[in-house]
Amino acid sequence: MKFIFISIKIIFLYFISFSSSYSIEAPNIKNLIIYEEKQKIKFFDFLNEAGNKVNLKDFKSELIILNFWATWCAPCREEMPSLSNLQKLKDEKKLKIIPINIGGENISKSKKFFDELLIEELQVFVGDGAGIAKNLKLRGIPTTIFIDKDGYEFARIVGSIDFNSDEFLNWLNELN
Repeated sequence: MKFIFISIKIIFLYFISFSSSYSIEAPNIKNLIIYEEKQKIKFFDFLNEAGNKVNLKDFKSELIILNFWATWCAPCREEMPSLSNLQKLKDEKKLKIIPINIGGENISKSKKFFDELLIEELQVFVGDGAGIAKNLKLRGIPTTIFIDKDGYEFARIVGSIDFNSDEFLNWLNELN
């Protein structure tokens, strides 16, 4: 009986210490998921604003932020200006933001959306919503995926956030 009591106590202390150390490391950013093990990204094709096919592997930087959105998505409309401002704040050699419209709209409609919101720092990209969603296991939009220089996804945000919040910018600065 004494052995069982000591074992339970040790297990309890282990869980308390483990959860405390995890919560200290995790930033307080709404909807942020940080993976314990990075996941290799399957590269895929999409179109740039000139209508040319590009592939994710064509982009080189320290960190890539993929943002999936649509013109009809209210949370996407809300977060896009802060995403544009983030690109203005960061060096493109260290950070490349790729916003891909997967809502089934064409390039022209996507450009109009950017013009309405005065988005000047980001390029327009469109992609096959169903194919990309299946490939990357997207559960909704907006979704933002963080990819390291070796092509591994290490975090994602499901839902909208303010990309200019102090919490997010501090976490991003720690990454690069």
